[in-house]
Amino acid sequence: MTTPLTLTPGRRSDGTAVLAAVGEIDMSNTHELAVAIDSTTGPLVLDLSGDEYLDSAGLSVLFSRAGRIELVASPLLDPVLAISGLTDLIARSATGRGAGGDAAGPGR
Repeated sequence: MTTPLTLTPGRRSDGTAVLAAVGEIDMSNTHELAVAIDSTTGPLVLDLSGDEYLDSAGLSVLFSRAGRIELVASPLLDPVLAISGLTDLIARSATGRGAGGDAAGPGR
């Protein structure tokens, strides 16, 4: 069974792609996450502020795309991002939908 995850693409006012992920990221839905990330070109703001869980399969997707991702995440995910070392590789933005409210993304 696939864990619920909603992926919503958008754009910041500067044109940078934004992908908001809401739910849980685990091995049952990482393929969808990878496809959504890979369907964008250039830099990507990945907004995980609505994500409640991130397992090693999700981390693997992020590690393999670390060179083009700017991450927005809630404090809930801070321990797993820090322990995994991902925070050393990926730029972080302030927590909040659309990377600090600069998004022209979902519903805007």
